[in-house]
Amino acid sequence: MRWRRNPVVGLFFLAPLIAEFFLGDFPIYLLPLILPLSLWYGAGAVMIREVTRRLDRGWPTILLLGLAFGVAEEGLLTMSLFNPDYADLRLLDSGHIAALGIGLPWTIFVLSLHVLWSVAAPIALIEEAQPDRRTTPWLSNRALTVIGVLLVLGAGVTFATNYPAYGDFLASPAQLVTCAVIVAALVALAVNLPRSQSPTTPGRFAPSAWSVAGVVLVCAGAFQVAGHTGIAWVAVPGMVVSLAVLGASVAWWSRSAEWTANHRLAVAAGLVLTYTWRAFFGGYGTGAGELVVSLVSYVVYAIAAVTILIVCSRRIGRAAEEIRTSSPSARRRHRRRSPVDATAPR
Repeated sequence: MRWRRNPVVGLFFLAPLIAEFFLGDFPIYLLPLILPLSLWYGAGAVMIREVTRRLDRGWPTILLLGLAFGVAEEGLLTMSLFNPDYADLRLLDSGHIAALGIGLPWTIFVLSLHVLWSVAAPIALIEEAQPDRRTTPWLSNRALTVIGVLLVLGAGVTFATNYPAYGDFLASPAQLVTCAVIVAALVALAVNLPRSQSPTTPGRFAPSAWSVAGVVLVCAGAFQVAGHTGIAWVAVPGMVVSLAVLGASVAWWSRSAEWTANHRLAVAAGLVLTYTWRAFFGGYGTGAGELVVSLVSYVVYAIAAVTILIVCSRRIGRAAEEIRTSSPSARRRHRRRSPVDATAPR
């Protein structure tokens, strides 16, 4: 049963769990849908993480590949960026840009969801749960090929299930080509980013991990609230400012020599817990039965999220304790191996 502790298996299923279930999109009785959803979300997160670490790149590469993943899903597969009546929600009415056929608030909102929650949060959690192998590749070439096949299969499943469900809508050829070019450009940029040469900035301060988690919760929460206002002139600046403050804060603090695994976990925890409380405002259906099912689902997801965070925290604590009690030579080897851990680009 060693496969149960395999980080690849964990990431494969954690990505869709966070992306679709912790958000509250599906009630608990639809949890078996995690299997087909993993083909796209899980394989995508694993592929992004593995490519990044094989190229010896860091978080800028992961985030750019996450953006490419989002554009591929929402522009090429579900085509929600262009469907004026996707899920009967009229998502493009607010801030509609006729020349592009998009709604600016929805575009910013949904692509950010993929970058931060579908990709970054699950990768960060699984990596932090593997302190000794956090930035090393996990897959053989053959296994990576299998993941690639699953990703392609997941893309097919995503398109095949969304196309008939949302009005047999197809974006225009120009829109599809543009999205494909954007995806290719983002991937090319991501894999060609330079490796970090200066992991820390002398004298830079990093607050406590609890403070970092609090800042992430506030910024991510503000992003969610702004994105759901339905008023373009409120949603767009609100989301942009929230993301800018979040990104600038983490980028600044992560250059401190005081930045640790607990701080990285705090960032991921703030994101996951934002989805956890947001789920309770996602709707409860109609009737007492649906209300009970929804409420139970949200509570179960919240308990699962907190449990995952506790497990990750304990693994970080055990790793730190092992380092403290190890021999001086082992500690020196760890320091030589881990100086890049102090910076977000890794």
